[in-house]
Amino acid sequence: MAGPSVNALADRVADKNVASIFIYTHEAHPGENYHHLTSLEQKLQHAHDLRDKLGITRDILIDALDGACHCAYGSMPNMTWIFSRSMQPIYKSDWTDSNSVANAIDYFLDITDRRQNREKLAPFHVERVDYRNADREAFYKGLERNGPKAVEEFRNAIG
Repeated sequence: MAGPSVNALADRVADKNVASIFIYTHEAHPGENYHHLTSLEQKLQHAHDLRDKLGITRDILIDALDGACHCAYGSMPNMTWIFSRSMQPIYKSDWTDSNSVANAIDYFLDITDRRQNREKLAPFHVERVDYRNADREAFYKGLERNGPKAVEEFRNAIG
């Protein structure tokens, strides 16, 4: 069963003081339609196209041309971070999966409720493996928007 889209999740929690932004870093698989980025103007146009084609409704921030933000937060391919109001990282994933993100947001919203009910809580660290949909056909369909070269290079890279 597919999870909610990240847009739908952002809409669901917006009234709970949870902000959601999309940071456009670079084209992971450049091709004929979306080339390797060489200017901020080009990057801005790619981000506009991404917003329009994928229907992203969240605010989109544009990373520097050199990817400074992406590098500062780990250079993972499709990462998600969740920060507390005090800017403490409370969730980090190397892949954006709406089910995993929804689970984390709901968990931390529950902690807010528990604290408001005067429950004494102490933080601890958890490491776990989550699972995402691995629909290769849908992935290639999305990759095709960049052009045949992007598809070919990805297929060659994975063998």
